[in-house]
Amino acid sequence: MKASLRPGLTRTFSFKVPANKTVPHLYPEAKSFVAMPEVFATGFMVGLFEWVCLELLAEHLDEGEGSLGTHVDFSHDAATPPGMTITVNAKIIAVEGPKVRFEVSGYDGVEKIGGGEHERFVVKWDKFNKRVADKRAKALAGAA
Repeated sequence: MKASLRPGLTRTFSFKVPANKTVPHLYPEAKSFVAMPEVFATGFMVGLFEWVCLELLAEHLDEGEGSLGTHVDFSHDAATPPGMTITVNAKIIAVEGPKVRFEVSGYDGVEKIGGGEHERFVVKWDKFNKRVADKRAKALAGAA
């Protein structure tokens, strides 16, 4: 991590909601989701909020580093139909070693759609990828 990573850094990002980011598209194999209204899905909202945090963090990481989401605590307060643009504001509120916490909120031009806190851990991709490969090998050995 670079020395520039510190609390107070912010990022704003706008995203126009397409039809394929609505509830029926979250898990199209789930009939319960498919039957729901075509509004921005909570699962996609979580992903959008994480995306903004990823972008904010990226310029403060060293080569070979990345980050993993480890905790989300968001409310989804208002429905947003496709075609509207959501503006997300993210702010780093704490840096504790490799743990970075964010405050995030989203607005659709009419009202606040949601917000809360998110936590990410900075990792070295080579170490992380090795752990995943070891886990996969262990699972495959157990299945044989």
